Amino acid sequence: MEDVQKTLLTKSKRARMEQRGKFISFLCIALIVLVVLSIFYFVASKGLATFFTNKIKVSDFLFGTNWNPGETGTDGKPMVGALPMIAGSFIVTFLSAIIATPFAIGAAVFMTEISPKKGSKILQPVIELLVGIPSVVYGFIGLSVIVPFIRSIFGGTGFGILAGTFVLFVMILPTVTTMTVDALKSVPRHYREASLALGATRWQTIYKVVLRAAVPGLLTAVVFGMARAFGEALAIQMVIGNAAIMPSSLTTPASTLTSILTMGIGNTIMGTVENNVLWSLALILLLMSLFFNIIIRIIGKKGALK
Repeated sequence: MEDVQKTLLTKSKRARMEQRGKFISFLCIALIVLVVLSIFYFVASKGLATFFTNKIKVSDFLFGTNWNPGETGTDGKPMVGALPMIAGSFIVTFLSAIIATPFAIGAAVFMTEISPKKGSKILQPVIELLVGIPSVVYGFIGLSVIVPFIRSIFGGTGFGILAGTFVLFVMILPTVTTMTVDALKSVPRHYREASLALGATRWQTIYKVVLRAAVPGLLTAVVFGMARAFGEALAIQMVIGNAAIMPSSLTTPASTLTSILTMGIGNTIMGTVENNVLWSLALILLLMSLFFNIIIRIIGKKGALK
């Protein structure tokens, strides 16, 4: 009787393997969470030093328009107005998303509703190729093609918001298109069949049924593309002009958070005002990334409820 009880209470080999697998999975998840929290703590501690150590007002940093951390203004404090970079980042992000969205929806509709076979043979390889191109290549193409083209049409140097917008448009287009295709494919087939059975044409079905049913997925694709554009550094740095001034037009040199960061972070001494304000810019980027992720989750939950 004791042998039978001992046999029943002893864990089998599969049970031990399952328990070991759960433990390893928990360790991996805990490690990922620890790494993310460590990154947040490190960036936040460095970024907040601008306000707690160097005694710079948050309002002066966020809404000031003069950026020259190595110099002091009339009030005796460093000129660390980050508004030109914040405005530049938002402008190129929104403009590139506005331009990319119609192209992405059109390509996705062609690949899923109009000609799925040709779409998978022609457009899908092109999209995959665009995804795999390094950002520095996009930057060189923008520098050698887009900037001279803008210079010949509008005059000036050719560097600026418009050049950055065109480069980011091409860079985020594959991402937005791929996610839009997935959103359209997730629409149930009986939606289309019911619409056609009621006498709607194919275009009416696409416009009034399929696209409307896929709105949460489309919004997620657009926000994801905006997050990709907001954090782009190298390509945008090569074509925007990197002038830390408020953008006065689309064809004058400007700057973004990432372009100023990549140019200055290696040329400053750790712990100085010049270095701390760059970490503050990095903190803004991190918070914006978190904001975009929250928006994506909210949209996804609303789409799931429908």
